[in-house]
Amino acid sequence: MKAYNWGILGTGNIAHKFARSLMLLDNAHLYAVGSRDAGRAEKFAAEFGFSKHFGSYEEMLADPGLEVVYISSPHSHHLQHTLLALRNGKHVICEKPMSITAAEVTEMIDEARKNNLFLMEALWPPFQPSYLKADEILRSGKLGRLLHMRGRFAFVSPYDPELRTYNLAFGGGSLLDIGIYPVMDILRYMGEPATVSAVSVFAPTGADESTAMIFTFADGRMAEAYSSFSNMGGVSTEFNCENGNLILTRGRDRSQHLIIELPGDTDDRIFTPPAQGYQYEAAEVMNCLDRGLTESPVVPLSFTLSLARTLDEVRRKSGIRYPGRDRW
Repeated sequence: MKAYNWGILGTGNIAHKFARSLMLLDNAHLYAVGSRDAGRAEKFAAEFGFSKHFGSYEEMLADPGLEVVYISSPHSHHLQHTLLALRNGKHVICEKPMSITAAEVTEMIDEARKNNLFLMEALWPPFQPSYLKADEILRSGKLGRLLHMRGRFAFVSPYDPELRTYNLAFGGGSLLDIGIYPVMDILRYMGEPATVSAVSVFAPTGADESTAMIFTFADGRMAEAYSSFSNMGGVSTEFNCENGNLILTRGRDRSQHLIIELPGDTDDRIFTPPAQGYQYEAAEVMNCLDRGLTESPVVPLSFTLSLARTLDEVRRKSGIRYPGRDRW
């Protein structure tokens, strides 16, 4: 098994979770961490056992020993940092959303293909045990045709205009931060919608505090999605099928619940992956590299672009704007 030299760009909360998960993989060498603050990079490297630490992203990405980079900077900087990594010859897994707009995502994909490098959006759910089981059940035909979906992601984030969640300069707002998850689920299982309706409630900064969406499809099916920083709605995805329902939920303790509802019978299964579950997507990156692939068959770049297009359309309909980023 080939071992790969991993780097993490950024040292925020999500970077800590990813590093803990990387430690579970025998073929992942914790090689380098980069931060704009040299002290934070040094502390992060010491905590997780990285071989090197850098006080600038440019220095880290110029290191010839670095092979794969996880981009964990704010949404607003994904385009800049991914392009920088690709132009330095590094394979990239970029935290969601891949970038603010579909036009930017297209630019990132074009750069990866031009340099024959691997690129993947770090979409967590498709690799999780509960989702893999849901895939198996839906494919089996036991529940019949999938007719409708409903997804939500909501928690309370106290208003602070400087927080990443509410700061438009960082790509803040509930849609791109957490609404991407129910939208992603709907696209995975039902495809890209024919029509999109959406409405948002805005914080004083202009970031969407809550966004509600309705999708319709060419065959008459429908789906709903909701994201919010204003209530404890939790995380769930419902699949309403001809013969029964599947309900996926997860808690802050990493527990993943898969509830199967059939007439007269309910089955609740619990999965609790080690660390935060990010090791599965990291393992996918290395598996693809072992096979000489430049994109993942599980999260292909065509899906990432479809997701970005759909999020663009939600923003058009709901009035979510990122100054200087919108190109429509």
